[in-house]
Amino acid sequence: MHGQCINESAFVDNGYVFNINSKTRTFISDQGFFDILVKAKDTLLVSSPSFKSKRIVIQDKDFLKPLFVVNLEIQTTLLNEVIVKRKAEIKPITGNSQGIVDLKFFDDAKSSPINRTMPSDGSIENGMDIVRIFKMVSKLFKNDSAQKTDLNSNVDFSDVVSRGIDKYFFIHTLKLKNEEIGLFLDYCENDSKSKTLLKQEDEFLLIDFLITKNIEFKRITIFEK
Repeated sequence: MHGQCINESAFVDNGYVFNINSKTRTFISDQGFFDILVKAKDTLLVSSPSFKSKRIVIQDKDFLKPLFVVNLEIQTTLLNEVIVKRKAEIKPITGNSQGIVDLKFFDDAKSSPINRTMPSDGSIENGMDIVRIFKMVSKLFKNDSAQKTDLNSNVDFSDVVSRGIDKYFFIHTLKLKNEEIGLFLDYCENDSKSKTLLKQEDEFLLIDFLITKNIEFKRITIFEK
């Protein structure tokens, strides 16, 4: 298939398109063009910086077009209020400096080295915060009975999980970029198992599923250096 990614107000000049059925990937050229092997009912995931990721299920009619056009929507990022303060003035120390000497400071790496083999508090440095992850995923199931999700074939896994799980999990635990989260959830949703894990008793299974799919996702999306 020969295609092109476009946007009405900006050029799409990089990114990639991958076929999650055949697990093949191709890059988007500096003019938005791409070529990829695909067949009817295959699912393509399109990702490009500054644009929202898009999932497309290929139909037979798409092969009748000489150029398959993909319209991408610009990714807008809302910023919190930014307060610009005046440049701080540096003033010399005056008076008795003993008070400064007596101040307590945090230990540095040399004065108090960390015992990475056996931490005193039983924690694992740079390990996953399982308690925090559990709390984040638990939000997914704490809806009022009137607002419970109808767990059937029409459930939008991507929408339910993106609204129910804090971005911290995706960015800091799964190490995904903000613009990759939607694409990753689309990739997960293509697995039929995804819609069976939205029950409260399956909280830990959902966590394990997302972590496992993240490993697969990165194998086919990380660019070769």
